[in-house]
Amino acid sequence: MSKVYTGASMSLDGYIAGPGESGFDHLFEWYFNGDVEVPTASDMTFKLSQPSADYLTGYISQTGSLVVGRRLFDLVKGWGGRHPLDRTVVVLTHSVPEGWAPADENFVFVTEGIEAAVAKAAEIAGDQVVGVNGGTIARQCLDAGLLDEVWVDLVPVLLGSGTPFFEQLGTAPVLLDGPVSIVPGDRVTHLRYQVRK
Repeated sequence: MSKVYTGASMSLDGYIAGPGESGFDHLFEWYFNGDVEVPTASDMTFKLSQPSADYLTGYISQTGSLVVGRRLFDLVKGWGGRHPLDRTVVVLTHSVPEGWAPADENFVFVTEGIEAAVAKAAEIAGDQVVGVNGGTIARQCLDAGLLDEVWVDLVPVLLGSGTPFFEQLGTAPVLLDGPVSIVPGDRVTHLRYQVRK
């Protein structure tokens, strides 16, 4: 099966979103504070520092599919029909949203649980890796023994509260090896850890 990773921009105090879905201007500042343009599948173009651009394009090139939960899918309104990273997204949900096909080249909706969602994403990814969203989806993957790596874009901000990268782990403590990679960017440090199995 494909390698499965989770990755997110995270505050120094461990949050991937601040109170009331806030703080994204700080967490994602590194996407827009450089001179290197990286186009996306949407109308947005990232402007990154060179180290962050190399990091981002490297992980995009090895990612074959993504897994997200229904909450994020609804929050971003399905990214307007196509994820900015131009990868097929497997959405774990209790039901297919109204107006959406159960599966197409952009989105596949899975209702049978995290194992089925990751298996479908691995099938789509082929010999590439599967990226899973932080928060609830990452926790479910970790608890199910499906997660191989944790990628953290560590941002120098303290949000105080909000949505943690990992919360209420059923398998804690979880040991990680590394960091196996450290890339210092502008207002971000990109870290990669392997989940000890």
